[in-house]
Amino acid sequence: MRWLRHVFSPSVRRAFPPAHLQAITDAITAGERRHGGQVMFAVEADLALAALWQGITAQQRAEQAFAQLRTWDTEHNNGVLIYLLLADHAIELVADRGLRGRIGESQWQAICAHMQQRLRDGALQEAVLLAIEEVSDLLAGHYPPVPGSHDDGLPDTPQMLG
Repeated sequence: MRWLRHVFSPSVRRAFPPAHLQAITDAITAGERRHGGQVMFAVEADLALAALWQGITAQQRAEQAFAQLRTWDTEHNNGVLIYLLLADHAIELVADRGLRGRIGESQWQAICAHMQQRLRDGALQEAVLLAIEEVSDLLAGHYPPVPGSHDDGLPDTPQMLG
């Protein structure tokens, strides 16, 4: 069944038209003004057949994307990747090592649950915007913004993989 979902998954461009991509970019930019962390959103329609054959999970693919996109490449090791795999309806959050021990697993899971509920309601863009807002809220509590200095080392634009 998973194979069929991946073969017939919707395209990222259809799921996220330009206006939605711009709204996501704007939300990341606004969120990063409230904290000293970095947020990145990546979306992938499906996995390659080789990855499916190997049994790659959404979590494993998110971790690969985290490295591939260099989300870890921030001054304070406080980057967060919000990853969405459309074919599996899977949401994964990958946080850099600077956030481990500061933010509990239950807080990350709560964000995923809220996003998953919005996805079930058919509100794809709203799900992503909610996740960006909630991640930004968490980061603001641990990495307040430094006046006059904003390290925007990661792109705010959504990263379309695959």
